[in-house]
Amino acid sequence: MIRKRQVSLFEMLMGLSRAVDLISNEVVNHQIKVGYIALCLGAEMGLPPEQQDALFMAGALHDVGALSLQERLDLLEFETQDQLHGERGYRLLRRFPPLARAAEFIRYHHAHWRTARKREDIPLGSLILHLADRVAVVIDDHEHILQQVPRIKARVLPQSGEMFMPEVVDAFQRLAARQHFWLYTVSDSLYWSLGKRLGPLTVELDMEGLLGISRLFSRIIDFRSRFTATHSQGVAASAEALAALMGFSARECQMIRVAGNLHDLGKLAVPSAILEKPGRLTDEEYSLMKGHSFYTYHILEAIEELEIITLWASFHHERLDGSGYPFQISGDQLPLPARIVAVADVFTAITEDRPYRAGMDPEAALGLLRKMAEEGALDRGVVGVLADNFSEVNSVRHRAQEDAHREYEEFQL
Repeated sequence: MIRKRQVSLFEMLMGLSRAVDLISNEVVNHQIKVGYIALCLGAEMGLPPEQQDALFMAGALHDVGALSLQERLDLLEFETQDQLHGERGYRLLRRFPPLARAAEFIRYHHAHWRTARKREDIPLGSLILHLADRVAVVIDDHEHILQQVPRIKARVLPQSGEMFMPEVVDAFQRLAARQHFWLYTVSDSLYWSLGKRLGPLTVELDMEGLLGISRLFSRIIDFRSRFTATHSQGVAASAEALAALMGFSARECQMIRVAGNLHDLGKLAVPSAILEKPGRLTDEEYSLMKGHSFYTYHILEAIEELEIITLWASFHHERLDGSGYPFQISGDQLPLPARIVAVADVFTAITEDRPYRAGMDPEAALGLLRKMAEEGALDRGVVGVLADNFSEVNSVRHRAQEDAHREYEEFQL
C-alpha cells in the first residue's frame, strides 16, 4: 500500500539516476557527482534554494537522454558539444511539473559560454551544469582526489570565458580550495549526505501524480530502443484491464498500472545492443538480461512508500512453479497482482514485434499462454480471464501502445 501521500522525490530521482548509470562501470555514480557539484556551485553563487534544488535534480538526471552505452562513453570527452542527448532529456522530463525547471537546465548543459553569451535562451543553470559535468568527467577513480585538484583546475581555469562562464569558474575556484568539497564528491557516503541535505525534497503525489511519474519512468526505459518503445505501456494497460475484470478496486487497478509502468526499470542496466539484437542471445547476454528484474527491485526498494508496488513490479519474471528469476518465489508467496503483471508482460511481449520475430496472432498467443499456465509458470486463473476477454484486453493493449508509439515518434523528431 502507498502509506503516505508525501513521496520522496529525492529517493525516486536517485533510483532513476542510479538505474541510468548502471549501464557501465565507467559511468557509475557520474550523475550524482554532477548533481552534487552543481548544487555546491549554485550555493556558492548565492542562488535561492529552489534553484539549487533544480540544479541538483538536473545534475542527477542530465544524461537520461543518452540512449546507448557508446553515447554515454562519448560524453566523457572533456570538450564535447553534443546537444542531442540534452534535447532528448528535456523532452523526456519537461511534462512532469516538479522536473520542468531541471529539464530546461538539461536542455543546453553542453553549451559553451562563447556560444551561450550570444543567446538569451540558455539559462544560467545550464552553464553551471556544464562546468559541474566537465569537472566530474576528469576525476580519476584510481587516484586520490586531493592529488588531482591541481590537474582538474588546470583543465578548467584556462577555459574561463571560452567553454565556461567566468562567474561560474570563479565560484568553482572558491570551492576547489576546500578539501571537504572534493572528499564529499568521491565519498561512498555521498548519497547519504545528500539525503540529509535534501531530505525535505518531497512532492505530494496523489494517484494521478504517481501514475504521471511512473509514466515518465516508462518512457525513459522504453525509448532507448524502437523495439521496446511501447512495451511498458502495453503491459501497464493490459495489467490494469485484467485487474478490473478480476474485481480489484479502482485504486488497486491504478496501483497495478503503476507496477506495469515500472516493471522494466532495471533494463536501463542492459546495453541497448542486447535489447535490439536480431538473433538469439548468448548465455552471457541472457544472464545480463535476466538481471533486469533484480535491478528493478534494487532501485525501487529504497522508496518505502512504494513497497507493495515494488514487489508487484519486480516479480514479473517469477513463476508459480519456482522456475522464474531472480528470487525463485513460488506458489502462494507470489502475490496475485504480481501474477497479473507477469501475464500482462508475456501477453504484451508475444503480441508485439521484436527484432527477431513478428508479433503472434491471437490464436498463437493464447495457445502459448495456456501452455505456460498448464506447465505451472503462469496463473491459470489470470490466463483464463484473459482468454475469456481476449478481444477487450487486446484492444486496450493496442490503444495504449498506439499512444506510446505516437509519443515515441514525437520524441524522435
